Amino acid sequence: AVPLNTVFGVAAALYVVRGRGPGRRALDAIIDLPFAISPVVVGLALVLVYGQNGWFGADLAAAGVQIIFSLPGMILATVFVCLPFVAREVIPVLREIGDEQEQAAHTLGANAWQTLTRITLPSIKWALGYGVVLTTARAIGEFGAVAVVSGKIVGQTDTATLYVANQFENFNLPAAYAVSVVLAVAALVVIVGMTTLQHRQERRTVKSTDGEEA
Repeated sequence: AVPLNTVFGVAAALYVVRGRGPGRRALDAIIDLPFAISPVVVGLALVLVYGQNGWFGADLAAAGVQIIFSLPGMILATVFVCLPFVAREVIPVLREIGDEQEQAAHTLGANAWQTLTRITLPSIKWALGYGVVLTTARAIGEFGAVAVVSGKIVGQTDTATLYVANQFENFNLPAAYAVSVVLAVAALVVIVGMTTLQHRQERRTVKSTDGEEA
């Protein structure tokens, strides 16, 4: 889910800030939709669409494709709940840096891919990294939407958070606490990563401001 959200977040941010076509305001609003909707509702909506009796469930089943109670459904649910984080970190940075360097690159003959990889991405790398870290943390800790669409099939559609809940309900407290410690360590790693990236981004902003003043 994290790579998918990273690609979508960068593309959405570029379209919202740099795009000239229709639908930018709608996309900007859709990005924040997961903040307003409960993850459980997201899971139920996916069941409604892709479940056995859902809108596309029968056709997908006839084609041999299973979405609900399998990995694809879990990925879809996680992608949706993690949708805003990369885009919301990258959009302000894109607005701050402007598009002068990108226009200069086009003038010098660079194509869109060269401009993206050599100008845009290096300029937003710290914000992008921060967004990826946030997305990873959210994906690791997601429970509600994944619990609905996964079916909690042991050994097949289990996640760490689902495993903790299942073991706790079955009074297997040592197993539940052991995996909880692993999740806590992962959270600490995420916090350290976020702090490091934030400091580097702030230093870059200060240096850029000092350079402009000089």
